[in-house]
Amino acid sequence: MLKLDDRDLKILHILQTEGRISKAALAERVNLTPAPCWERLKRLENAGIITGYRAEVALGKLGSHITVFMAVELEGHRAENFQLFERAVQKIDEIHGCWAVGGGFDYILQVIARDIDTYQRLVDHLLEAHLGLVRYFTYIVTKPVKRPGALPLQVLFEEH
Repeated sequence: MLKLDDRDLKILHILQTEGRISKAALAERVNLTPAPCWERLKRLENAGIITGYRAEVALGKLGSHITVFMAVELEGHRAENFQLFERAVQKIDEIHGCWAVGGGFDYILQVIARDIDTYQRLVDHLLEAHLGLVRYFTYIVTKPVKRPGALPLQVLFEEH
């Protein structure tokens, strides 16, 4: 595991909130000259800590949609049951996120669909695909309260 110092954490925080910042401005913000800042950035990328850069899109400005969280329980609990379901989920674009969870359900899915009919067709497809889906619960998002943002790196790595 790569050892991160305060400058590395600051670089990561800045990039999470200002992904389009120039390398020169980033270096200035973390109090480094451009060359050492660039070396740190490449080290973080090569270590797989920085996995990509992307734009945040205001989906509501593009058109109508719904966001649904779906709790899923599978019938079988063997490795091949989970692998079958996970491979299927990877192929469905409307499934924006999927997490294996402990507790009463096996997975939580985040689905982004055009409307409730489109979501229901997705559910029907999952049920007809014989993936072992035995039970599911649908939770329609009525309003976002807090959107995912920068990871709380300072909190996770601060000294006690």
